[in-house]
This record gives sequence, C-alpha cells and structure tokens, in this order.
Amino acid sequence: DLIDLVTLWKRKCLREGFIPKDWDQPVADWKVFYFLCSLRRNLLHNPCAEEGFEFWSLDVNGGDEWKVEDLSREQRKEFPNDQVKKYFVTSYYTCLKSQVVDLKAEGYWEELMDTTRPDIEVKDWFAARPDCGSKYQLCVQLLSSAHAPLGTFQPDPATIQQKSDAKWREVSHTFSNYPPGVRYIWFQHGGVDTHYWAGWYGPRVTNSSITIGPALP
Repeated sequence: DLIDLVTLWKRKCLREGFIPKDWDQPVADWKVFYFLCSLRRNLLHNPCAEEGFEFWSLDVNGGDEWKVEDLSREQRKEFPNDQVKKYFVTSYYTCLKSQVVDLKAEGYWEELMDTTRPDIEVKDWFAARPDCGSKYQLCVQLLSSAHAPLGTFQPDPATIQQKSDAKWREVSHTFSNYPPGVRYIWFQHGGVDTHYWAGWYGPRVTNSSITIGPALP
C-alpha cells in the first residue's frame, strides 16, 4: 500500500535523524529523499590538505609550486570550521589543481541523477595573504559519460589587493535543473600572487566541498 510505503520511508528518515519531528517541508518521493540523505557527504576527497596532495591532480604547478601549510592559531580562530587545520597555497606563477568526482562510484546511480536531478552544491574557501595581492579562480563542470560539459560554474577570477584584510571568503553555487546525463563533476581551483614574489604568496584554498541535495536542517 502506497501510504504505508510513504510512512515507512518517512519513519526511516526520522529514525536516522535526517529530519526533525516537526518537519513540514513537502517531499515528492520519501524513498528517494531517504537515499539522498543517506548518501549526502562531501564528495571531494582530502579537501583540507590533511593528506598532502592525495586525490588531487596538479594541473598547473608554476613558480615555487603548490604547497601545504598549517593554519596559524590566529587563523583557526577566524575560520568558521574548527576542524580545518591546513590549507593549500599557490605561488608566483599560476597554480591550478583539480579533482574528478565519479558519481556512480560514489553511490549515485544513473536513474537517480537523470530522473530526480538533485541539487548539486559547490563550496570553496580562499584567502589572500595580508602582505601580497593575489588572484583566485574556480571552475566546476558537470560532465557526461563522454566528459562533455553539461553545466559550468566559472565566476570571474577574484583579485584581492595588497594589504587587504586577508579574511577567508566563501564562494558557493548550486546546480539545479541541469540536463540528464551527468556522470562526473570536475572541480578545479587555484590562482597566483600578483607581485611575482618568490615563495608562496598567492591565494590559499581549503575546505572545498561538493554535496548533492537535499538541504537538511
């Protein structure tokens, strides 16, 4: 019986803590909702440099090349996630790194992606150094099985002037109503310092994430 099935999947969502008891948002399909909730996690591996450059492709490695540094105690106070302890930092020629998410390998089967087309939320965090200007860039693409782009998020590069506040900034985007056929997600970010100083004075990046809906309380 359909009503019993709806009740069953809703009860499973409650039991797993995916929704509160007073949840009043409309849900089109509780079974799909349950699976999306149970799969929901950051699909990018090693987003905070805890494992060096494991899982990342270093596409462009200019200047003194990519490096991993520790967040200082002061920076840790400012950063909104106290679990983040490291970041990746760029140099005086362009540094770009990327990761490809294989949706099927992560548990998102083809029919789920093509029929439900759940929201895909992308987030990244970047900061300049206070003593040097820098330019940060990000590109995220939804790809077909043949790696043809089906959706792109590529904001204008963010230039941060020398002697700026050096605060961590978040950039985010949600892909909705994209075409069917998405099988991979390609995420690339990086940048360069704008003064060509030897060392690592370009933008710092960390805590990158790709999550697939629904938005949970």
